[in-house]
Order: sequence, then C-alpha cells, then structure tokens
Amino acid sequence: MSDVAISLKSVRKSFGATEIIRGVDLDIPKGQRHAIIGPNGAGKTTLFNLISGRFPVTSGTIALNGTPISGLAPHEINRRGLSRSFQITSIFPRMTVFENIRCGLLWARGYRYSFWHLLGRQKSLNEQSERLLERLNLGARRNLPAGLLSYAEQRALEVGITIAGGADVVLLDEPTAGMSHSETDYAVSLIRSVTEGKTLLMVEHDMSVIFGLADVITVLVYGEVIASDVPSRIRANKAVQEAYLGTEAA
Repeated sequence: MSDVAISLKSVRKSFGATEIIRGVDLDIPKGQRHAIIGPNGAGKTTLFNLISGRFPVTSGTIALNGTPISGLAPHEINRRGLSRSFQITSIFPRMTVFENIRCGLLWARGYRYSFWHLLGRQKSLNEQSERLLERLNLGARRNLPAGLLSYAEQRALEVGITIAGGADVVLLDEPTAGMSHSETDYAVSLIRSVTEGKTLLMVEHDMSVIFGLADVITVLVYGEVIASDVPSRIRANKAVQEAYLGTEAA
C-alpha cells in the first residue's frame, strides 16, 4: 500500500492551444495538510478539477492511494475515497441542515440507489448525522432550511457534507473566501478538527489560513510548480516572494 495519497506525474492540461497546467509533478503523503497557492490565473482550480475528475488530463497521470484515477468520472473517484468542496457554496438550500448532512452520509452507509428505505427509521444513520452536526456547531440549526444559514454557516455545512462520506482525502477550494476575520478563525478551527487524520489538499488566498493550517505549501505560477516546502521555508523563499507573497511575507 502506497504512503502517498495523491500523486501527479508530468500532468498537463490544455484548452485548445492554451496550456494551463504545464507538467506538474507532486506527491502528497497520507495524513498531510497541503496547500496550493499562487496568483490569479495560476491554474490552482484547474488542478483541483483534474484531481477530482471534472476535467480530463491532456497528458500525464494522477493516482489516488497508489491507484491511477486519470480518466475516471468524479463520482468514481469519490467512491475511491476523495471528496471535494467548491469555491461557490454547494448545498441543498430548501432541505434542512440535518437533511443535507444525512444526504452526505447515505452512500458511505451503503444505501446507494435504494428508494425503499424510510430514512426517518434509520436510527444509526440519524445518530451519525446528529453527531456530525454537533462537530460543525450546527446542532441548534438542524431544522432550519440550509439556504437560511449565514454565509459562514453554509460554508461549514459544505465542509461537513464534504467529509460526511468518510473520504480519506479531502479537497477544499477556498473554504474561507468571503468570511470576516472571526468567521475565518472559526472555519480554520473547524477544518483542523474535522480533517484530523485525513489528507487535506486546499486552495486558499488567505495567507493566515495557509500558514495556520498547512504542513506543506506548493506554489503554482503559470501552471508550473516553482516551490514546494514547509511554510517557514516558503515564507523565506525569494522566488516565491517575487512571484506571489510580496514583501509582507518577509
């Protein structure tokens, strides 16, 4: 069994004549919290879409826990243990907070496409949903339509849905975007808690979040990795400062 959760080898992605990802090589060990940073247009979200199967690679290979996943559909990759969130909050706004979380648990609990189960009678499933809601600090909001939650609470709910299925590898795309300072602090604490023991790969622009959460930071510029190291060395890296972080990092 491989000790590497995500492995990218010579990954390239082009849209027509425009090459967005230009030969990325990256190994992310199991259990690591790994961040990808870079200026706008660097290809960060495109890379996420390649890993999660939303886009096919133009060339190169991507493996999950030692097994190639290039060419698989997103739902097939999800069933192999990878789950992701998106820049734009993706929840079921008319369903209650509790129902959103329960939906996230269904596949992992073996319900698949069964339509004959009465979910209200599934005691273990409902109890697990309640426990996850408490971890998300959303227990008091369980019966509220998810669309009525505050923005930060909706993002917390999406994180909960992302990890509900039990995936060992979690991808979070700008999880604190649009949050206030206090909301960001809450989100960082939540992410640290619910991803304990999992492999976390995230894209995030807030450097306080990145340096507060990540074990390793990879810097992507114009589709190429220019550095990948622990936060202290990334902060001191001259090439990274020039390309992205600027003088504040010093």
